[in-house]
Amino acid sequence: MNPLDSIVAAIERSDRLDGVASALATAVGRAVRARPVRNLLSGTGLGHPLHPVLTDLPIGAWSMATLLDALGGPDSAPAADILVCVGIATAVPTAAAGLNDWSDTQGKARRTGLIHAAANSTALSLYTSSAIARATGRRRLGKALGLAGFGTLMFGGFLGGNLTYGYAVNVNKTADRDGPSEWTPVLSEGALSDGEHRKMDIDGVSVLLYREGNVVLALDSVCSHMGGPLDEGKIADGCVTCPWHGSTFRLKDGSIVRGPASHRQPAYETRHINGQIEIRRRQIRQAGPAVTV
Repeated sequence: MNPLDSIVAAIERSDRLDGVASALATAVGRAVRARPVRNLLSGTGLGHPLHPVLTDLPIGAWSMATLLDALGGPDSAPAADILVCVGIATAVPTAAAGLNDWSDTQGKARRTGLIHAAANSTALSLYTSSAIARATGRRRLGKALGLAGFGTLMFGGFLGGNLTYGYAVNVNKTADRDGPSEWTPVLSEGALSDGEHRKMDIDGVSVLLYREGNVVLALDSVCSHMGGPLDEGKIADGCVTCPWHGSTFRLKDGSIVRGPASHRQPAYETRHINGQIEIRRRQIRQAGPAVTV
């Protein structure tokens, strides 16, 4: 095991982090409770989590500032200073989006995410100090602080990569769930009453069926956000709400009403044939996330 993996393993085992993590996650949850805030920070309208998109901005700016500090001459100093400031400015919304995503994690992922956030916050503090030192003529100190910030940033980035590739945080949980592409009987028509819902397993994929009058609506029962059971969620006003983190989807097409989900829910066509309810995967996928605000 390499040293970085050993550090990650130690973080995963450290249940002493749980108290601080729980308190912070609760505070973040309150701050992002409003639907517009939750949708914005989750990337719901983007159709992709927002945090990974934003991380390129501070990482790119600070990486180039480090390169100019190391290899550039006096003429490159103004550009390096600007890049340090650009990184500081873009790190703030990046952190906000990251905290929003992290607040939904649990266990090892939550512990790792807490240290990831602490490392990146330390990097931001070091770069802010670097910017102040540069602005007051102490360039050597500014460069040293920037180099320390870059090293801390790389460690935070390593932990962030582990969150995505090790724990699959915010990875679309329905990406590889393909239901039947041909009309397939799933339930007798009389077995589902008006206003009733049921989870059915078809071709290895679980589907949520809901009857509204003579219409049967069908969605994948696994929430695209973190894999929550939609069949255990609340159904109201033509929508289903995940019981885990509150992602809300329209039953008619899987479009997102409220995050933290950023990937729409796979929806199925339905029909009634010879007393049977049949479903099939939608033949034409609509472009974009089709968000309702």
